[in-house]
Formats: sequence, C-alpha cells, structure tokens
Amino acid sequence: MSTPVHVIPDELVLAAIERAERHRTNDVPGVPIWAITEHLDIPRRSGKARHVRSRLRAFEADGSLESSRYRQVQIWALTPTGRQRLRRTVRTGDIPQLPESPQHRAWRQARTIAAKEIERLRRSLRKTLAVAAGLLDSDRAVHSDRWFELAERLSMEAAQLGTAVHCLHEWAEPDERRADIDSRREPSDRRLAPDERGRRRYRRISRRNIFLFRPLVEGASR
Repeated sequence: MSTPVHVIPDELVLAAIERAERHRTNDVPGVPIWAITEHLDIPRRSGKARHVRSRLRAFEADGSLESSRYRQVQIWALTPTGRQRLRRTVRTGDIPQLPESPQHRAWRQARTIAAKEIERLRRSLRKTLAVAAGLLDSDRAVHSDRWFELAERLSMEAAQLGTAVHCLHEWAEPDERRADIDSRREPSDRRLAPDERGRRRYRRISRRNIFLFRPLVEGASR
C-alpha cells in the first residue's frame, strides 16, 4: 500500500525542528509550529501540516520532544532523547534532505530582486539628482516645498539603492550552522570613533529590507 501524500518522515520533522532551533533569532528554547512548517516548506494550513502536528504530540509522548509556552504560543524543543535519535539517523544516512532553509531563501530572493532592480534604481536616483541640479541652476526662486519634496525623494531613493547594493554585493551567503542575523557591524568600523560607529549602525537598520523598494518593483511590472 502506498504512503499517503501528506505523510512526512519522522526524521525529517525532527531535523526541521533542530534546524529551526539553530536558526531562531532569540534565546527561547523551542520553536513554534509555524517555524517548523517553514523549515519543511509546507503550507501552515494543509494536510501535511496537520500530520506534523500529530507527530509533535507523538514525539512528546515518547520523550523526543518537550513543549512549553512562550507568550501564549506553544513551542517545541528537542530533548536529549530526540537529539540522540536524530544523530543516529544522520549517522546511518537514512534522513531525507531538508528543503532550502527560510534564511537561505530570504538571502537568495533578496539577491535575485536586487540584481533585477539595481539598474532601474540607479536610473531613478540619477534622474532625481538631475532635477535637483536643474532647480539649483534655475534663475527663478524655487519654493521651499519643492526642496522638501526633493529631500524626501532623494533620501528614499538613496536608501533603496543602498539596500540593493548591500543585498547584491555585501550580504554573505548564510552559514546554515547558525542564525543569519545582521549585526549591522563591519570590520572597518573598528577604525571609527564610537559616535560614528553608532550613526552607521543606525543607518544600516533597513539594509536587508527588500520591501524598501518592492512597491516600486510591483508598480514597474504593471
């Protein structure tokens, strides 16, 4: 009899939990169900997700997992028994390969979008700079509102381009052994005065935020 399509091997579920724990961005021991389904690359509301939920309860019953609550959300963590079980499976080579991790997918998609959009972002900023230069050379008095409008536009477009440059050229491929968290630090920062280091770290807050220029991407595709 064939295996139901919604069934996911137990070892793959445990491996997804272990990787989700490694990639979590806080120190809370355990991960919620949505993080587990993300690492398995399955929809949260699906037959496969319901199967995973049932296996979590079974793993808790046999001592492979323990559950707790964090901010009213149920989370799951591997126990020593579960880790030992997973290690045995890894040694025998019986564990199926996990899908691409969420953090690697985010890195890859950011690079793809940045590569597609960076030239358009450069053209847009260059056009705005030309407008500013034209106003500077104008013989007529330019209303202050026009300069404030340009200031907003230049700031936004420069930030969009900076995000694209970072995603395409500076964001290193994630090390899957740990969470890929942007510390907003650079090796060259050591040469800077503390105040300047702080200013640069503040300006880097959104440098991986591809949504900074996504509205323009969607608008350009219409």
